[in-house]
Amino acid sequence: MVERRPLATAISHLVLILGMVIIAFPLYITFVASTHTAQDIVQVPMPLLPGPHLIENYTHAINGTSGSAASTAPVGHMMLVSLISALMIAVGKISISLLSAFAIVYFRFPGRTFFFWAIFVTLMLPVEVRIGPTYQVVSDLGMLNTYAGLTVPLIASATATFLFRQFFLSVPDELVEAARVDGAGPMRFFWDVLLPLSRTSIAALFVIQFIYGWNQYLWPLLVTTDESMYPVVMGIKRMISGGDAANDWNIVMATAILAMIPPALVVLLMQRWFVKGLVDTEK
Repeated sequence: MVERRPLATAISHLVLILGMVIIAFPLYITFVASTHTAQDIVQVPMPLLPGPHLIENYTHAINGTSGSAASTAPVGHMMLVSLISALMIAVGKISISLLSAFAIVYFRFPGRTFFFWAIFVTLMLPVEVRIGPTYQVVSDLGMLNTYAGLTVPLIASATATFLFRQFFLSVPDELVEAARVDGAGPMRFFWDVLLPLSRTSIAALFVIQFIYGWNQYLWPLLVTTDESMYPVVMGIKRMISGGDAANDWNIVMATAILAMIPPALVVLLMQRWFVKGLVDTEK
């Protein structure tokens, strides 16, 4: 029986409410700023209630029309680039990691333990260590300003390979023997047995990797010089001009709100599978 402690319950609820306010208040301010003019935003004090320019600002953001000197590529196109890149990264990471973990766990070949730890060691390498050589390879292959250049170098995932390997190791040997008795080959066993068992883990990793791909900034900054290939995160940064030039902060904030919608929708739509996948992965 769980002991009821009113004081502890009240404190825990207070902490949760405080944390929610700390997280939600900047988002609210961003939304409010996206509904005012650029002049209203820089006033002191700044308005704390939504203004009348919501449709106007979001239309300008989506169409890429703005009065500042900074880059104002259409947000709709930048979000499409981000969406395609995020989907390619998420699907690619999961596909390669599933096959890598399957080979390491279920195939007996010399050095399989070495290959696994060689993959795992890459987790200890900072991105900055390998980003220079990776850029050189992408440049030599003519993959700059392409979706392949944006996604292929980011597809390999030691983390996903490790998680799938741990999950496959927990699959009972009886399933393997039963599939073998029924005459199922390795790929039939992988497709009909392992994939259905892994669907919650796949869903959890898809959410994580989609957000990872959507939020990419450093790598697209290096491999894209064509404005038509800018992802939305990079586009937001380029909307903010340096020096004394005025920024249309209302358009920037509207773009930021629009950029939050796709990953938020992915989390909301896959929340049940995401939570279950994380729980199953920890078992």
